Amino acid sequence: MFNSTVLEVAIGLAFCYGTLALVVTTLQETLAAVFQLRAAMLQDTIKRMLGDADFDGMARALYAHPLVNPRAGPPEPGAWRHARPSYIEPANFALALVDALRSGDGPLEADIAAVPDPHLRRTLHTLYLQAGGDRQRFQTALAAWFSSTMERLSGVYKRRQLLISFLVSLLLSILFNIDSIHLFQTLWQHPALAAHIVAVPPERIDAGVMARLWALPIGWQAFPPALDARFALQASGWLVSASTTLFGAPFWFDILQRAINLRSTGAKPAPLKAEPAPAPTSAAPGAARADGVTVVAAPVQP
Repeated sequence: MFNSTVLEVAIGLAFCYGTLALVVTTLQETLAAVFQLRAAMLQDTIKRMLGDADFDGMARALYAHPLVNPRAGPPEPGAWRHARPSYIEPANFALALVDALRSGDGPLEADIAAVPDPHLRRTLHTLYLQAGGDRQRFQTALAAWFSSTMERLSGVYKRRQLLISFLVSLLLSILFNIDSIHLFQTLWQHPALAAHIVAVPPERIDAGVMARLWALPIGWQAFPPALDARFALQASGWLVSASTTLFGAPFWFDILQRAINLRSTGAKPAPLKAEPAPAPTSAAPGAARADGVTVVAAPVQP
């Protein structure tokens, strides 16, 4: 089904795409940690949930609660950026919100009615009526409301991360000239270029992995490129390379492992041809065998 050229091309492409996706994932996680993307999106979502766009009301009181933000410091504006959590437990959110709503020893319904934002007040009042005025059930409803909001936030975050992943991979493809079209053509004409690639663990990058990557036909031969039809084909190759990172590094390393297993297995041996058995011969009475035993044929009855 597969000849050696197809396998070597598949191995070279899968190794290049898997390594590129692994580098992009590492850079993406580094950017998310440095710029606190998860914490920033969580804070913006809670500000919209609680109707506190200026972060000086209910959302700020929630973030100052130790159940939500154990590292919360003094209420200076600069201190909040370094103390924002990236994850909040729904039960802790419900407890902290009820605690932030309470303004005295009066009934909780009166505290809900005193919420200044009309959308938040209506939401809390609806959940409180659904809980039948029971505080425990009201906290459970608040936790469920927060969980459903976080599920939508997770989808938004993943789509945003996919966009960032594509942009980072496109930048790397241009910087290192990872042209998928040129890579495919070169590997198809010279499949031995991928013969040195072996299975690599998809969770780390070491010097050996990078050395095998640079042995592939990538990189700049002449810069800047000429703006002609060949450059348009090269730009298309960059876009293809950037799009492959959306599948993730485990996908490509799994394909690489399968292709290497096929290569190491080799071609399927041809089935052996069965030799025809000799036709049986009738032995004469008293015929002697090779071992010296005389075979006497039984007489045939008429």
